[in-house]
Amino acid sequence: MADRRARGARPSRPRSQHFLRPTVAAQLVRDAGIARDDLVVDLGAGTGRLTAELARVARHVIAVELDGALVGRLRGRWPNVSVVEADATRLRLPREPFRVVANVPFHRTTDLLHLLLDDPATPLTRADLVVEWGVAFKRSVPWPSSVSGVVWGAYYEATLARRLPREAFVPPPATDAGVLVFRRRAEPLVPCGSVLDFHRFVSRGFRFGAGNGTPARDLDAHAWAQRFLTKIRE
Repeated sequence: MADRRARGARPSRPRSQHFLRPTVAAQLVRDAGIARDDLVVDLGAGTGRLTAELARVARHVIAVELDGALVGRLRGRWPNVSVVEADATRLRLPREPFRVVANVPFHRTTDLLHLLLDDPATPLTRADLVVEWGVAFKRSVPWPSSVSGVVWGAYYEATLARRLPREAFVPPPATDAGVLVFRRRAEPLVPCGSVLDFHRFVSRGFRFGAGNGTPARDLDAHAWAQRFLTKIRE
């Protein structure tokens, strides 16, 4: 289970925070389909809007929050919630299968995606993430625009579940948001033990071209995986 405090350098100070309205938080948890035996991580728990809804339906919730004042308001409110004061990007993730439902700090979205998705051995089964609309759209299209997007696509299916208007938050952010969902594939497109080699293969493809005159950004995760597997079998 996650440490009470993350290890490493002193975390940065929290930036502006945008909290979900209670009705929206309840809808997101219902849509996520959390089961009674689920372990769920709430990254950037804030005032506990999502945490409270998750605590009603999950076996256990790990609420991660950097702001010490908010941490004090979260602790002791729910018997099945562990509150961790930490920079979420430095968190030690659970070693047992877990889910994530989170309104992530927008300025840390990329770092948190790397934390959750870079290592396919991480026992994450699904992540429902509230992120900026542009990020949600970019990460959910079938043709990844980055090396990381391709590699993540070999192990997770990304979908855009819904759009959230600025008015769904208090205070409203500068842009609308989206709910980006990552579901672990039942069968990975590339063996987990080959993830580093696959990453290098895709990196070369983005740098020098995917071959046969095909632009790298025209290939989806399935096509990249097929090319990689063909190459290592030669």
